[in-house]
Amino acid sequence: MSIKVGSAPDSWGVWFADDPRQTPWRRFLDELAEAGYQRLEIGPYGYLPTDPATLTMELEARGLKAAAGMVMSTLEDQDGWPGLERQLLDVGELVCALGAGHLVLIDGPYSDLITGDPMAPNRLDDDAWRRLIDTTEKLAEMARSKFGLKAVFHPHADTHIEYEDQIERFLDDTDPDNIALCLDLGHHAYRGGDPVEFMRKHHERIPYLHLKSVDASLRDRVNDEGLPFAEAMEIGVFCEPEGGAIDFKELAALLNEIEFDGYAIVEQDMPPQPLDRPLPVARRTLKYLREIGIA
Repeated sequence: MSIKVGSAPDSWGVWFADDPRQTPWRRFLDELAEAGYQRLEIGPYGYLPTDPATLTMELEARGLKAAAGMVMSTLEDQDGWPGLERQLLDVGELVCALGAGHLVLIDGPYSDLITGDPMAPNRLDDDAWRRLIDTTEKLAEMARSKFGLKAVFHPHADTHIEYEDQIERFLDDTDPDNIALCLDLGHHAYRGGDPVEFMRKHHERIPYLHLKSVDASLRDRVNDEGLPFAEAMEIGVFCEPEGGAIDFKELAALLNEIEFDGYAIVEQDMPPQPLDRPLPVARRTLKYLREIGIA
């Protein structure tokens, strides 16, 4: 078993490239290293410096290595291809220069992050599904051929691939040699799935994990009240691995059983926080992952 553990700007309350409420990027990198992590996802493009030489210098100064970049867009929207292609080229060039090996792909949301107002149907018809699959395959091929990156698709809450039946269909409809899965344990449990059993069933397609847990009682409240995703995060529906509904000790045993050789990125999904809050959470999480044998 060889698990490469890291974290991400999400764990410091960073959602966007530019938001004055967010942790400044230098402080994020300083605290990431101080907490004991050695790897990171780079987060939304533009939050960290986009000049490869500058960012390489900043990472090396702190003993950090990049694991992946992220592209998130409405993948079934044919008219959005030029912007999506530009996003992939920008992110791919940067993470390739940093020596990262993965590109995380995420569909765009069907509801407004803040208000919860619908922006699209929450289930795609067959034609839109086919467009999503074709676009994802095309992006994955571009990532591989142009930058040598392995694309991992991230099923995400409030997107068109979030429930287990949708994820199963996605796996059936995509080429396993072209695209793998980023299993976010918290998002999977948030939508009622059992991420450990899903990992057991599909581990051959899953080289990349996002680690966090979910508070089951708050998840029920979110569902009962129809809370927007941002509000769900603000009330703390995603919690630290040690205290939530997911059995991380069972996960650790499974990863050992299957001799998992991949990445496990802590992605705490918290909104912008007081600057003194993320570091203690990051420290506790890494300590717990070490205690149970994941880190």
